[in-house]
Amino acid sequence: MKQGFSLNIYGLIFAIMVFVAALTYLLPAGQYDTLEKDGRTYTVAGSYHAVAASPQGLGAVLTAPAKGFEKCADIIVFIFITGAVFTILERTGTVNAFIVGTSYLFSRREKLKKFFIPVSMLLFSLGGAVFGMEEETLIFIPLFIPLALSLGYDSVVGVSIPFLGAWVGFGSAFMNPFTVGISQGIAQLPLYSGMGYRLIVWLICTATVIGFVMWYGEKIRKSPSKSITYEADRLRLKDLKLDGFTKPEFKKSHLCIAGIFALGMGFLVYGVAQLGWYITEISGLFLGIGIICALIGRLGLNQTTDAIIDGARSMVSVAVMLALARAIVVIAGDGRILDTVLHGIAQAIGNLHPLLAAEGMFWAHSFINFFVASGSGQAVLTMPVMIPLSDLIGVSPQLSILAYQFGEGWTNAIIPTAPVTMAAIGMAKIPWLKWAKWNWPLQIILAVLSMLLLIPAYLMHW
Repeated sequence: MKQGFSLNIYGLIFAIMVFVAALTYLLPAGQYDTLEKDGRTYTVAGSYHAVAASPQGLGAVLTAPAKGFEKCADIIVFIFITGAVFTILERTGTVNAFIVGTSYLFSRREKLKKFFIPVSMLLFSLGGAVFGMEEETLIFIPLFIPLALSLGYDSVVGVSIPFLGAWVGFGSAFMNPFTVGISQGIAQLPLYSGMGYRLIVWLICTATVIGFVMWYGEKIRKSPSKSITYEADRLRLKDLKLDGFTKPEFKKSHLCIAGIFALGMGFLVYGVAQLGWYITEISGLFLGIGIICALIGRLGLNQTTDAIIDGARSMVSVAVMLALARAIVVIAGDGRILDTVLHGIAQAIGNLHPLLAAEGMFWAHSFINFFVASGSGQAVLTMPVMIPLSDLIGVSPQLSILAYQFGEGWTNAIIPTAPVTMAAIGMAKIPWLKWAKWNWPLQIILAVLSMLLLIPAYLMHW
């Protein structure tokens, strides 16, 4: 039987790598001057100049994955540790006890079930809006997927609750230090100024995404076969071994482990918000939590090390995806075309009406985000160019920052160059093409909503 052509995520990303490498032969090379400040490298506005071309040939394409692995090594290690620690928790029986207990609670109180998605996503959205929660959501994905399945949803809902919850908070943040904080510092605005309108924006965007996930979740509860992960979820449900909604038997070790985990999450929030923790510190904290839980659960040395190895092994495919995705950025950077693209966009926007220019900034940041899928990274690259430009064309700095937030934020959930996105759907074993097709309507909704939310901000000279 003749089989149709299909392209998996690895082939797709490699094809994009080749395409970007070809662009280094077609686009002129150029760059902005940079300066170091507070440990970050900032772009100097008005300093763009042509440089010697650096086309990326076959050798560059073949070595880019290794460079990509090096660039995102901290996230890859974090993913390995996440897989290891949740395997430890699973083998202590705590994860299954928590899932059965939560399912039992909702089965006895059906009215509570409708609050599961909105309340959970609201909490994650707050994390994204206040302290820039993003990579941290990977910790919760292995927990929320089986929990969602036990309540009649699918793996897409399980991923969406922590991942899209924090994602919408990050993209519409009112305090996020990695986007709002850095951008307002570059614009020399009072830190977290304009809070009132940002709060309104956050509430509207968060409600929109929660509504979308709730609508999809209810559709799946009524017709499970409509799920894009239907076949895979049937196998997952068999592995969960949930014997109906019987009353769970919690052991003292389960309660202690749950308490240690909750206490660790409290330290995580404090460390990120007050101590400036990032991936390395979070990885260390989470590994410590895993070791303590193994001791409480009375896993022997061999059982613990086996759990760590098995958990890390399950994340290898995710690590490969991340390395390939980052390789695209490596090729564009080494080919010296990133700044050329930014300069061309800035010149095009400068000729538009102020309101159209603000809308253009949103789309420009959405495009740039494919190459720089990092909130802080894109801020220090683009805002030193966009802020002076906004002053010249009559766009307020606050509006320029909001357009950047939307552009940098929304496409992160769908582009294959976003490390956290690829890690999240990789952990859930959701093919990228299926995820992109499912997420596309939400992207359209948020794009239209973003353009509408920019209009009142312009009219009231915010």
